[in-house]
Amino acid sequence: MKATCIIIGLLLLVSCIQQKDHKTIPGKGPELSEIYSPFLQQIIDSADVTGSVLLFDPQSGTVYSNDFARCDSGFLPASTFKIPNSIIALETGVVENDSTLFRWNGEKRRLPAWEQDLTFMDAFKVSCVPCYQEIARKIGPEKMNEYLKKLNYGNMIADASNIDLFWLEGESRITMRQQMDFIKRFYDKELLISPRTWRILKSMMVLDTNSNYIFSGKTGWSIRNGNNIGWFVGYLETADSVYFIVTNIEPKEVFNMDLFPKIRTQISLEAFRKLKIIE
Repeated sequence: MKATCIIIGLLLLVSCIQQKDHKTIPGKGPELSEIYSPFLQQIIDSADVTGSVLLFDPQSGTVYSNDFARCDSGFLPASTFKIPNSIIALETGVVENDSTLFRWNGEKRRLPAWEQDLTFMDAFKVSCVPCYQEIARKIGPEKMNEYLKKLNYGNMIADASNIDLFWLEGESRITMRQQMDFIKRFYDKELLISPRTWRILKSMMVLDTNSNYIFSGKTGWSIRNGNNIGWFVGYLETADSVYFIVTNIEPKEVFNMDLFPKIRTQISLEAFRKLKIIE
């Protein structure tokens, strides 16, 4: 009996050790192998930023990162929230389609690109905060929370007092793993949304297309207490595969902030190159 207990104990111990190298992205899915990638750390270092890249290859079930601990830390989603905000706008009928026009009232805005009439697609592309604040106010806190729960999107805290700001400031948080889970469920058509909404959003998210790949996603940038946090959330489609990526970075003191709007996307594309997914 004693020998049997020892054997069972050893088997359980081996099982636990084997499972340490496998985790799941939150949500449904098979166990995934996690691999630390020094190549991704090299990209981060060479860009004069700190942070993490989380890259998922569903074909092999492998997740790559240079900092898995950061992937579990919560951050404001900033303008990456325009993905679920757009979905909710379309699903509720607040926005009819990607050609819906948002008229500029002539008031000064933070960016010149926002100081014009913009279609829904244009507002997404230039990340027009005033346009999406208008959308959020029209959706309202009740519908917003109903759909956020339905979409299972992070830990958003939205009410009547902050309905047009909760993704930009306050206590709302989402982790890199949660962002990865969400964008994968979107791509795999696992969100409870209409095929029409899915098609419109998928089209709006395209950033670059060529003979080798289609690169899609959304950037985000939050500034709180003097700290800049940059996001990229998206995916890359090749002829026969798809890869998902989430990038979350902070500039070092020596960083040229004029480059920050582009560096999030550049780091994400470079990650695909370093891992030999694209040339």
